[in-house]
Amino acid sequence: MKQLKLITLAISVFAIACQKGNSADTDTVTPPTGYVIGKNRFTIKMDSDTREYFVHVPSDYNGSSSVPVVFMLHGTNGNGENFYTNSGWKEVGETENIITVFPSSWKYCILEDGQTKPNTEKWNAQPAGWTPCAGEILRDDIKFLKSIISELNSKFKVDNKRIYLVGFSNGGLMAQKCAYEMSNTFAAIVESAAAIFGPQPTNPLRKLPVLFQSGNEDYGPGGTGPTAPMTSLPTMLTDSTSTLLKGHLYKFSQTHIYYFGLNPNFTISGNVNSIVTATYTSNTPNEPLNVYTVALIKDLKHSYPDGAAARNWDWLKQYSLP
Repeated sequence: MKQLKLITLAISVFAIACQKGNSADTDTVTPPTGYVIGKNRFTIKMDSDTREYFVHVPSDYNGSSSVPVVFMLHGTNGNGENFYTNSGWKEVGETENIITVFPSSWKYCILEDGQTKPNTEKWNAQPAGWTPCAGEILRDDIKFLKSIISELNSKFKVDNKRIYLVGFSNGGLMAQKCAYEMSNTFAAIVESAAAIFGPQPTNPLRKLPVLFQSGNEDYGPGGTGPTAPMTSLPTMLTDSTSTLLKGHLYKFSQTHIYYFGLNPNFTISGNVNSIVTATYTSNTPNEPLNVYTVALIKDLKHSYPDGAAARNWDWLKQYSLP
């Protein structure tokens, strides 16, 4: 009888060990009732589509207190898992005990630069330099992000006054769209390498802090052009005829100044050997959170900068929803 009990115990221990081993080997598979520490892949049914997003849960998270959340939006032909791996945000989330979220956009057939490009990952952030092919229906990515936030609140203890958004390239355009349509949800937003310019379909729900960052060699994906001197940031922001960086800094800043009611005068700070910034403040008294900062990064082409996640977090974490 004692021998039978020992055999039964050995089988139980072996089964538990196998379960633990499987959990470690398949850390992207999330239990249906919750989450694992580390990497999680979740899906949401949106209309007739299944959308995905990845979440990094830091090892110090225990659900006893509310924690901040940072969304990171990838660029064209990226996906959430790629930016989970390569953006540096999961490492910042681990160090700072914040939940980091990496949604995937939708794949479309698009028309861009006179070419038809099938199966292209894009965020629905228009107006942009591309249009959907005939028959393509653009997905509602604002609804998608709102649904993710709702799900996060059902799974985690979220500090809803400290939810932030960062977007790169096409994700930067989506981040600016959120600065208008979800500014009552996000405490602050970073737009990296791209933003929307020109007439906008709506005014911002709230005038929130926004940081736009660009490399001084950024002429778009695969693009080339003259390196913008680090001392040229004031000129690029005020001279509509400047062709440095395709004149984008002037267009981006003028659009933001107009719709957010900013004082067109700015203050310059930083170091010409690394990062120079121009900061705009509100034209209206008693709007301390209505801040727009443009950062020019030395020797950077069209990419999300190494170390940017930590620097972006240092900027983001000073803000919260009122």
